[in-house]
This record gives sequence, C-alpha cells and structure tokens, in this order.
Amino acid sequence: MSFRKGQKVAIFQRSTDESWEPFMDEYIGLHGIIVDPDTSINDPDDLIEVSLEGKGTFRLPQDCLREL
Repeated sequence: MSFRKGQKVAIFQRSTDESWEPFMDEYIGLHGIIVDPDTSINDPDDLIEVSLEGKGTFRLPQDCLREL
C-alpha cells in the first residue's frame, strides 16, 4: 500500500526501523494525517511525514502506520 498526502493514518505498532526512538512508543494508538508521503512502498528507509493530533509533525517509518 502506498500512502498519499492528506490520508488519515494511525500508529498501530512499534517500528522495527532503526530510526524509531524510544519516546515514540507513547505515540502508538494516535491518529494523524500524512503531510509528505514517500514514493517507495513499505520501505522503512523511506520515512513519511505525519502530523499527529496534539503532538506535532514527525517523520515516521512506514511499518508502524496503517490507513484509517
């Protein structure tokens, strides 16, 4: 699945990517909107910019996201 700008997503699990930081564990379960998608599908090296409700904007690995 490829993500697109404006798509609503949820952080549903901890990522296995090395860019995942321990503080991001508190974001599991939050919803957000894709701000800047990447073109590679399910490539953890390609981070997606997501605006999380009440938390700000973060670049997150694709393996932690699912479409709402």
